[in-house]
Amino acid sequence: MKKQTIAINTPYTRKDVYGALAVPIYNNVAFEFDDAQEMADAFCNRIKAPDYARVENPTVTNLEQRVKALTGAEHVTAFNSGMAAIGNALLAATEQGKNIVTSHHLFGNTLALITTTLTRFGVEPRLTDLTNLEAVESAIDEQTACVFLEVLTNPQMEVADLKAISTIAHKKGVPVIADSTAIPFTETNLKELGVDVEVLSSTKYLSGGGTSLGGLIVDYGSFPEINKRVKYELLFNLGAYMTPQAAYMQTLGLETLDVRYQRQAGNALWLAQELLEIPNIKRVNYIGLADNPFHKLAVRQFGPTAGAMLTIDLASKEACFRFLNRLKLVHRATNLFDSRTLAIHPASTIFGNFKDEQLEQMDVRQTTIRLSIGLEYKEDILNDIKQALKDDL
Repeated sequence: MKKQTIAINTPYTRKDVYGALAVPIYNNVAFEFDDAQEMADAFCNRIKAPDYARVENPTVTNLEQRVKALTGAEHVTAFNSGMAAIGNALLAATEQGKNIVTSHHLFGNTLALITTTLTRFGVEPRLTDLTNLEAVESAIDEQTACVFLEVLTNPQMEVADLKAISTIAHKKGVPVIADSTAIPFTETNLKELGVDVEVLSSTKYLSGGGTSLGGLIVDYGSFPEINKRVKYELLFNLGAYMTPQAAYMQTLGLETLDVRYQRQAGNALWLAQELLEIPNIKRVNYIGLADNPFHKLAVRQFGPTAGAMLTIDLASKEACFRFLNRLKLVHRATNLFDSRTLAIHPASTIFGNFKDEQLEQMDVRQTTIRLSIGLEYKEDILNDIKQALKDDL
């Protein structure tokens, strides 16, 4: 079956007592067992049954099973945010005295997690140019816990060669953890590209319009110790499991993911091409454009679509603020891949607490606007962008 069919028709782990087609919200904490042995078996994972909603809930399990069917993963674990998924994956992979090979080109909180929070626990960040394979190989040593990267960086729009990086890492026995938030797992096969663990913010494409927070760890089973720590240590000890309400909304979102994504990615490509013709836009950065330096690699890794995120550069920070203030249809808001088109100035918001020299290292420019393209009629989005720029022509 095709992925859209799988997303809609993956069966429940257990048949619903009423035969409900849409998974019910099991909005409860505890689950009763027939006898003491069944209870003991459930708590010790000898049988598949929910024991306590902090670590397992039928509504959440249903979402995990659908994602597992779509990705071919060995294990899928749902968390209450994308950052929770990233944090748990990295905590599972590393420990005191180890290092993480990664890039300056990361989402602000992810970079802060690796370079600030984890360093307090004795983990060394090794910030490397991941587009330079020689640099990647040099950075990895016997104490490297993992290579971590984003498949499409936010907002730099950089794409690294996943297959080449994975080959280097695996020769040294090191797992590759990739954040795939920017390109849905329905569009690519990261397992084939050598990724061992995929993490993503399901708040984005999956939620179906910014309805709920969530994150996923999609584990392909090549480094079993990671999943063991996630499932039987961190999930119990940190308590970051997804809520059943969020899982219900994201399951509904998953069922319409493909049709929404195709519209959003199509809108983004058309808009990127149109924005090239506007004189006071200094740069349009979108990997779907044929002359983008990462275009060929992106097509090889992600297929014909290029996601729904693009950036534009204007003359100055002041011009960016004027543009944002004049928008009428496009929303001034953070988040990505909402049903609505969103605009933000990353340098003063997401990266607003970083120093100028850090912004320069991360290639986060004061002239950049990030656009997350929604489901609106594409000409309406373009017209709003044009009117917001017209006084600066």
